[in-house]
Amino acid sequence: MSTTAQLSTASIGRVDAQRVQDALSLMSPKWTTWVAQTLAQQRRPMRVREVAAQLPFLTEQFVGKRLATMRADGLVIRAENSLGAPYQLSAFGASMSPVHRALSDWSRAHLSVGTVAGAERVEDAVRRLHLRHTTAMIQILDSGGPTRFVSIAEEAGLDYGHTRQRLMRLQADGLVTRTGPRHGDPYVLTDAGRALGPVYAAVERWSNPSIAQKLSPPRPSVAAASITRSGVPLKSDGIRTAAALRRSTAAPSALFSHAPQPQPRVPTAVTAQSAPTRGR
Repeated sequence: MSTTAQLSTASIGRVDAQRVQDALSLMSPKWTTWVAQTLAQQRRPMRVREVAAQLPFLTEQFVGKRLATMRADGLVIRAENSLGAPYQLSAFGASMSPVHRALSDWSRAHLSVGTVAGAERVEDAVRRLHLRHTTAMIQILDSGGPTRFVSIAEEAGLDYGHTRQRLMRLQADGLVTRTGPRHGDPYVLTDAGRALGPVYAAVERWSNPSIAQKLSPPRPSVAAASITRSGVPLKSDGIRTAAALRRSTAAPSALFSHAPQPQPRVPTAVTAQSAPTRGR
């Protein structure tokens, strides 16, 4: 069975919740997807100021901090092992492309997030999924059907306060709903929650280094080529195209098929309107 077929029939209950949570935590810092896909698009090592120039809504200082975090997490490397050397995606970072694709496809099919860039759609999806115990709770509801609050807390091994907090967040994120208006009514997964199998399978597969290497073998020069060919387009269907990264009109299966054009500085008002509001 092909990788695509395996992911499309993946079971939520079969994935390792802790592995999924740990992998999503690497992607969860804000702007990580934007930075990763910018490096992929350029197909060359880039210095901090060059990455920042492609993301005019971020400061150069912030981009430097994000790249440092991504390097510590193994997502990027320095082209030369010296201070100030340019960055490029590691083989592990480049192999995020199937995860980006799965997250984007799930979001488009099941979430209403408005007109946002592809990278922002991915980051929005990660924000909904990365918090501790989220995957475990979704697994409980997936396997048990309608489940009462007390049973969820017991199966998850959490106190009532933490369970209530997490369920409220899952409801706000559109993954869980209650079957009735009373406090004692059972909880169930929404259609979006039930459709997470392929996403979790892609994340778990990426988190396994040996499989990740097979998905995206290292390239002789820049390891970012895999995302460029098969990842989620950074191209926006709304505000952020004009405000930040104007991309090619290539088909969705190709990320960054053309060289980028110089981008204007983003007006403060536009940045404020397009900034996501969901907290981490």
